[in-house]
Amino acid sequence: MTTWAPDVLGDGYQQLTIPLGTDPDGEGELEATLVRYQPASTSTSRAVLYVHGFTDYFFQQHLAEHFAAQGYAFFALDLRKCGRSLRPGQTPHFVTDLRAYDVELNAALQLVREQIGTGGDVLLVAHSTGGLIVPLWLDRLQRRPQGTAGAGVAGLVLNSPWFDLQGPALLRSAGTTAAIDALGRLSGKTPVPGQKLDTYGSSLHVSSNGEWHYNLDWKPLSGFPVTFGWLRAVRRGHAQLHRGLDIGVPSLILRSKSTVFASRYNPTVDGADAVLDVDQIAKWAGCLGNRTTIVPIEGARHDVFLSTEKPLATAFAELDLWLTWLDAHTTTARRTGAGA
Repeated sequence: MTTWAPDVLGDGYQQLTIPLGTDPDGEGELEATLVRYQPASTSTSRAVLYVHGFTDYFFQQHLAEHFAAQGYAFFALDLRKCGRSLRPGQTPHFVTDLRAYDVELNAALQLVREQIGTGGDVLLVAHSTGGLIVPLWLDRLQRRPQGTAGAGVAGLVLNSPWFDLQGPALLRSAGTTAAIDALGRLSGKTPVPGQKLDTYGSSLHVSSNGEWHYNLDWKPLSGFPVTFGWLRAVRRGHAQLHRGLDIGVPSLILRSKSTVFASRYNPTVDGADAVLDVDQIAKWAGCLGNRTTIVPIEGARHDVFLSTEKPLATAFAELDLWLTWLDAHTTTARRTGAGA
């Protein structure tokens, strides 16, 4: 578990397999994959641990290199059945309980802290569904005797987190929630009808209308099928978030300023969130607990860090401002003994 190997991203990138044991959902042996970016002659006592979303994996080299330029060691986790961690016969991204991810998140955090020294600080960064999974995990960490601070976590950056179901209000009604719960229990791997839209994927990938390179086997243009069992787990996570969390650390939420849902690609998709309803992100952002800074980015895509040039530059500028604030805040809190 401590042997790093060359990663598909090439020079400076390495990966480590994390064995997770037998899948509680009956799909064989599981593993997660920790990726690190390690430029020559770098040493730091702070790090980033990045967690991707649904139909996603880590490939955003420019993000890793930006954090490295700010003095952070960079690590990213491909969760079980995702990207580098997907094995033959497994249903991509399928889990029936988001708490299952605690196993690889705890292991990855421990490995990152070993790399930078146990006294170092870890900044968590998460996108979309990862932006739901990670706060729920932090809430559980915060309930432990030493809390998130004792686990070495200094802050959280969320990139368009999935805080509620997008679409008409009917989809969020008690009746729909009950139906998803029942179908998820009885027909967990049955796909939800009405999928196969490639609008967002077509806006990103170089093979279509976009400018980003990534593996279409791990991130297909039309996405992996959403199953009722997985959606049931997500809706249970949403319900927990809406009751209020205590993540124990300050957070920054970056999102687009607008949402555009379209059945096929058109240029307006390049300047908006084509996946989630940004109003739902704004509505539930206060449920994280602790200090929360919310920054809408004009013209940003669903993955803010895969936006076109101008909003991407704005997102990085806002990130850097917040990182400067976080450094000062952390130093002051430690000097005064005050909480986050």
